[in-house]
This record gives sequence, structure tokens and C-alpha cells, in this order.
Amino acid sequence: MSNAKDSVSRTVMVALVLCVVCSVIVSTAAVLLRDKQQANAINEKKYNILAAAGIEVVDGDLDAAFATITPKLVDMRTGEFSTDRDVNKYNMRKAAKDPAQARALTREQDIASIRKQSLYSTVYLVQGDQGIERIILPIHGYGLWSTLYGFIALESDFNTVAGLGFYEHAETPGLGGEVDNPRWKGQWPGKKVYAEGSYEPIIGLIKGKAEADELYKVDGLAGATLTSNGVTNLVKFWLGETGFAPFLANLKAGEA
Repeated sequence: MSNAKDSVSRTVMVALVLCVVCSVIVSTAAVLLRDKQQANAINEKKYNILAAAGIEVVDGDLDAAFATITPKLVDMRTGEFSTDRDVNKYNMRKAAKDPAQARALTREQDIASIRKQSLYSTVYLVQGDQGIERIILPIHGYGLWSTLYGFIALESDFNTVAGLGFYEHAETPGLGGEVDNPRWKGQWPGKKVYAEGSYEPIIGLIKGKAEADELYKVDGLAGATLTSNGVTNLVKFWLGETGFAPFLANLKAGEA
């Protein structure tokens, strides 16, 4: 009987020791890899900004490619550039969770299902001799299973889409996950957001195939109606009155 008790005690002791050792190893690895993971996340974001803008990374030199991009902070309440925060440190996602740095959206406003919007947003400019050549805007909103985070780039007329891409989501592979398909993303360049003289976005996904000459419509995602609706809603939100439309209007008028 005593031997049986000793055997159980030893088994429990070995299990506890293994748990402690494994916990220490996992914790240590998490701490040691934290900086590298954060750096990888920052680089991944840069790649997606460049991809949306159609800027190629030559010879793997990400920093050189991103040097052509100028980040700016926009006050979403006024639609104007702001220097109230450090643009290099500002985190929109964290700010949106802080009541002091965000505004609650009404049900009518919140077509993207994000509930709160940070008071400031970081935008990215590609500038040339004639001024702004492209502008990259952060977008996010809820699909079927997750919030999709990405960027949409506009040409210098602030109406023609230069590119769109998502860098984070958890939509169903093969269905809503087709937002990552290069063929689907390839439909966006050249599409128009607004009708002439308006800042009410009319761009969106439709069921089935969009005609080649259709300026405001993109193919829906087959078998993923809710994700398709989510993408339409988030694009319309961020390019609408509660999003970047006032800023784009100011920018076009030279008043941002």
C-alpha cells in the first residue's frame, strides 16, 4: 500500500515539476521573442501599406521603400491634419478603447460595427513634385467572424482607388478569406468611390460579377454574403461623413 502511495506521489511530483519547467520555458521564450514579434508586426504593416499604394519593395529593402511614405495624423472631428499627438507613437486601436481618446458611434453611424472610433487617425502620403500622388487610409470593420483591418489607397484625385488590402482578419478560408485573393484585390484599382460632386461613397460589393466598365462595383465574395456586406460597410464608413470624407474634401480644397 505504501509503495502505491509513493508511486502516486512521485507521479504527481514529476508532473508538477514538468509543468513548472515548461511554464518557465514558455514565459522566457515569450519575453525574449517579444521585441522580434513587435518588429515583425510593424514590418508586416509597412508591407501592407506599400502594397495598397502599389509601391514595390526592391531587393527586399523595406525601409528604403517605406521612406517614400509620409505618415500624418488627422483629427477626425475636424477633418484636418493635427500635431496634437506624436504620429510615430500613436496607436489607433489602443486609442479606440480609451473613452478619453475615442468617440462612441450611434447605431445609424456605426455601419462598420466598430462601436467606437479613435479621435485621431494615421494616414500615409506618397508625395511627388506636384504634391500628393497617393494617400493611404486605414480601414476596419466587422465581417462574419472577425474585425478586418486593412488599408485603402486613393489616387491624387482622392476618388480613384489605387489599391486595397487587409492585413488582419479571421474570416473563413476559401469564403470570406478570399479578401486575400490577389485576383479579387486586383479589381479595386481604378474603381471610383464618389459620384461627381459628392462625398457620399457609393462603391461596394455586389452579388455575382461586376461588369468590366462598372466604376463603383466590385465582385462579391462567393458564398460569403456577410463578409461581402461587411467589406462594403467598412469602406463606406471610413470614406463617408463620419470617416475620412471631410478630410478628403478639405485636402482637395487645400484646407486640410
